[in-house]
Amino acid sequence: MLDVHRLRLLRELDRRGTLAAVARALSYSPSAVSQQLSQLEAEAGVTLLEPAGRGVRLTPLARILVTHTEAILERLEEAESELRAAQTEVRGSLRVASFQSVLFALIPSVLTRLAERHPGLRVEITHEQAVPAFEGLLAHDFDLVLGEDFPGFALPPVTGTRTQLLANDELFLVLPSRGPYAVDTAAAKPFRLADLAGVPWILDPPGTGPGDWARGACREAGFEPDVRYVGSDLVFEILLAERGHAAAVIPGLLLSAVPRPDASIVRIPGRPHRRLTTGIRAGAADQPAIRALRAALRRAIREASQHQVLDAGRAD
Repeated sequence: MLDVHRLRLLRELDRRGTLAAVARALSYSPSAVSQQLSQLEAEAGVTLLEPAGRGVRLTPLARILVTHTEAILERLEEAESELRAAQTEVRGSLRVASFQSVLFALIPSVLTRLAERHPGLRVEITHEQAVPAFEGLLAHDFDLVLGEDFPGFALPPVTGTRTQLLANDELFLVLPSRGPYAVDTAAAKPFRLADLAGVPWILDPPGTGPGDWARGACREAGFEPDVRYVGSDLVFEILLAERGHAAAVIPGLLLSAVPRPDASIVRIPGRPHRRLTTGIRAGAADQPAIRALRAALRRAIREASQHQVLDAGRAD
């Protein structure tokens, strides 16, 4: 009989590439991982690993076994979900990975709602970006990941996970309204993104969805943005705009959760939106705790939409 725990180690080796990476992710020593995989080879009666430089790689037979492992782990999670769904009370622990704007705008009210309705449910929140969060999801460090996709920069599907659309969140410009870079958004002519060619920017780093999307939008408008400040703290981005130092792209969800900035808020031409998603392991959709969290998130989204920016400046 093949050991499920050892099968999971084989799948992690297929995903992560090295014994050391598997050991770090699952808090083992590399030698312990190697020993467990050697025992799996004995159980399977076939060669699963072969030398590759200083490391090892999976044989074709091992990859067949990994494919079956994905299905086995999914069915086990479905079985666990059915057992939990049969309970009358939502209990246990739920580990969630999220990013900043959702933490600010949704999570406080979500935690309040869950505490009132499901006092036996313990929710743990970690601030984490999407790519490492999905790695943690598959490693069972998290049970649910809140993700975001920007126009043209959607994350590729992650094998072994399922995502669900939570909301479409409009993106806004927050612009200096005073100082040498003040932008006149009250002019009679329609606002164009090209009007910001001479304004400094604060943007997320290159190689990230929001950072690459914003740079691409400026280039499509005919100019290279003068990115003087790079960071992922949206509250800091708003502060720089308020003080007259830079233009920023801020999601409407965050603007609904903070005091109205002392700056100009302008709709971006074309009214682009980012997609907010929830990601879980395949087979976990029916877990009561996950259903409860998704319901609380949807409720928080509806409440936040009532406070969205309604008087943003004009844009084509």
